[in-house]
Amino acid sequence: MTNATAHLATLLVSCPDRKGLVASLAQTLYGHGANILDADQHTDVLAGMFFQRIRFDLSSLTTDRIALEAAIREVAGRFGMSWRLAWGHERKRVAILVSRYDHCLYDLLLRHRAGELECDVVAVLSNHADLAPIAAQFGIPFQQHRAKDEDAIQAQLESARVDTIVLARYMQILSSMFVARWPARIVNIHHSFLPAFVGADPYRRAYERGVKLVGATAHYVTDELDEGPIIDQAVVRCTHRDTVDDLVRKGRDLEKVVLAQALRWHLQDRVLVYAGKTVVLE
Repeated sequence: MTNATAHLATLLVSCPDRKGLVASLAQTLYGHGANILDADQHTDVLAGMFFQRIRFDLSSLTTDRIALEAAIREVAGRFGMSWRLAWGHERKRVAILVSRYDHCLYDLLLRHRAGELECDVVAVLSNHADLAPIAAQFGIPFQQHRAKDEDAIQAQLESARVDTIVLARYMQILSSMFVARWPARIVNIHHSFLPAFVGADPYRRAYERGVKLVGATAHYVTDELDEGPIIDQAVVRCTHRDTVDDLVRKGRDLEKVVLAQALRWHLQDRVLVYAGKTVVLE
């Protein structure tokens, strides 16, 4: 994070909805001297679930971070909360996996250089050598690997202390065992408005169906192909005059924007996953 946000922290919680949740969390933070800057919450009435994101200032703490965590853990225990606390001084470490398409990789690295993505991009991994010059241009370590050598990929990720993986048009299917190691920490861009046209070659299939909208979907990866919780989506209009190449061109513009937005929300600890979908809190 930047120096301006190093003294901030973000608390994400989810639990069955009950009276007193908001007050208990606010009182706990206040009791330790934390200054709440903003908070957003959502209640899923049908599921009976409560979600909240609280961002607060640590500079006025009257205790320490260990005591604060212990107090939050006590409240979480009473209410059956799942919770995650992100400290502002701990930047997330991101690895980007790509194949041969370069548009999403370029876009992410440009946004990162411009300061739009608050993280450290620590590695670019690919099953081809084609995009090594792009990584070199931005000073990011690049490693080529065989698509099926997931042990080598995992070793590289662990060596770089990666906590978030971005599939920027990585045209390979990851095994269930690999995905299980990274729950809600692999962000993928799919070149379709899911759940339509799951899998390969969606633009051609969209053309064959004569669709009037094409889209892009960023989602967390699960062991079911293109079925993970959706983080962000966008669409653009198309007509009978558009060729497959036209749809690809329109779609790639969306892919860049949607992937960057989804990653930004993930980095800002705005996304909570439940029941196969997400809540994105402000």
